[in-house]
Amino acid sequence: MRIGLLGTGHVARALAAGWARAGHDIVLGSRRPQDTDLLTELKELLDAGVRVGSPSAAAAHAEVLVNATPGTASVPLLESIGAPALAGKVLLDIAVGYQEDDTLSHPEVSLGEEIQRAFPRTPVVKTLCTVDSVVMVAPGSLEGPSTVFLSGDDADAKRTVSGLLADLGWPQGSVLDLGGIVTARGQEHFALLFIGIARATGSFGFGIRVVPPAAP
Repeated sequence: MRIGLLGTGHVARALAAGWARAGHDIVLGSRRPQDTDLLTELKELLDAGVRVGSPSAAAAHAEVLVNATPGTASVPLLESIGAPALAGKVLLDIAVGYQEDDTLSHPEVSLGEEIQRAFPRTPVVKTLCTVDSVVMVAPGSLEGPSTVFLSGDDADAKRTVSGLLADLGWPQGSVLDLGGIVTARGQEHFALLFIGIARATGSFGFGIRVVPPAAP
């Protein structure tokens, strides 16, 4: 599958490596695709066949476009690419607008909802924002099973994203569909608890698991 990733930070790099290993065709979208220092940092990915282009080039390449940009910058970046270029593509949204003062930039709704409203012809699926970049691509590194969530209005888009999660090592039983894109609020607001857990345990490398009630 052709995947475009918006961003070149830890999340985008981890996902690019994971999906490249699974045989997908990856383009990273950067505002500075010719920057020598950036290309040096990305050498291992480039050697694995990942390419680097502009955000618009990544979008043009993609069947699935992944938003791995800072949540406070996501909508303006997508607007710069333009709605016509995004129409019909699945947009896998990972970003959270977490600010330096420990608050969220989207306190009343979610970034996922905001993106979906701005681009109604682009099905948005929120996922992977409840774990760090290491666990995203290596859920088996945890001591036990963990849960990852899906939020989105388009059933076909969620099936596509579920397949990409499987390619990263997430078993079907670990994927919990929360419902429509409005449920992305819960995923994004978990960032506040995530930071609290990370500070309390001294690690970002953990997962969460939904534990069902015991049978009567």
